[in-house]
Amino acid sequence: MIQVGIIGGAGYTAGELIRLLIFHPKAAINFVYSTSNAGNKISDVHQDLVGNLNLKFTDTVNPNVDVLFLCLGHGNSVKFLENNSFSKNTRIIDLGNDFRLEKDKEFQGKTFVYGLPELQREAIKKAKFIANPGCFATAIQLALLPLAHHKLLNNDVHVNAVTGSTGAGTSLSETTHFTWRDNNFSYYKPFTHQHLGEINQSVKQLQNSFSSEILFMPNRGNFSRGIFATLYTDFEGTLEEAKNLYKAFYKDAAFTFVSDKDLHLKQVVNTNKCLIHLHKHNNKLLVTSIIDNLLKGASGQAIQNMNLMFGFNEYEGLQLKATYF
Repeated sequence: MIQVGIIGGAGYTAGELIRLLIFHPKAAINFVYSTSNAGNKISDVHQDLVGNLNLKFTDTVNPNVDVLFLCLGHGNSVKFLENNSFSKNTRIIDLGNDFRLEKDKEFQGKTFVYGLPELQREAIKKAKFIANPGCFATAIQLALLPLAHHKLLNNDVHVNAVTGSTGAGTSLSETTHFTWRDNNFSYYKPFTHQHLGEINQSVKQLQNSFSSEILFMPNRGNFSRGIFATLYTDFEGTLEEAKNLYKAFYKDAAFTFVSDKDLHLKQVVNTNKCLIHLHKHNNKLLVTSIIDNLLKGASGQAIQNMNLMFGFNEYEGLQLKATYF
């Protein structure tokens, strides 16, 4: 049984990690760190855990845990690791964006591996330090990687993706209040979203010649969780040819599947799945990709990476069922 520490325990991604780890057959929660909640019951913050967990938040760490999850705001993982030391045997999975880009992967003698299993499974198995992908980045990369693998991304890619309100975290802002978000829809960070860096990086890992633009329009939806992404680009082959190359690329993927039917978010919410659908119109290939932003887009993928790092079955703790009705 491996011992797990969680840093930044009061947020949505930490809450999802705790829920998954409680029922993981090969992992036990050793501590959950939160300076703002130290001494409080975890179930007082994550109230669905009443009866499942009696642990309290702490403001001290156990430096000898087997694996440490960092669930801190972007830019804060570096600061935390500068001020806290852990055993040379402790593996670290960062759910922030501090180490995702090639230029940032080296830190204090640690080399962080980008943790997208469909792209980096073998590297993840050997890694001690993982940079968990962003939620939009996960959905969009999984929609693009088969094309990049076959060197077929030779034109601009147009992306429109909608995320639920949990994507903004627990901190309040003008656009996270219920009265603003309910019955509303808006875009933000047009063409400049921070996840574009890791998306382009992964595409070029498979197709170094890619020199076109990924034109990304992120949107806020009036639902709690999930990402619904659509993208299109030029594709000269047939729809059947596209389906064949996508299905071949993901034939060994644990959680990514190509569907022949149109998609909707309820198929993936509360699961670690990514579902992909393809549609051809003239010379354009439309790819739809859907995930749960808190699971496949964050905590579920982090557990998937942990399973790979420790040699566990990739599905351990992640055999989740969508809440369909």
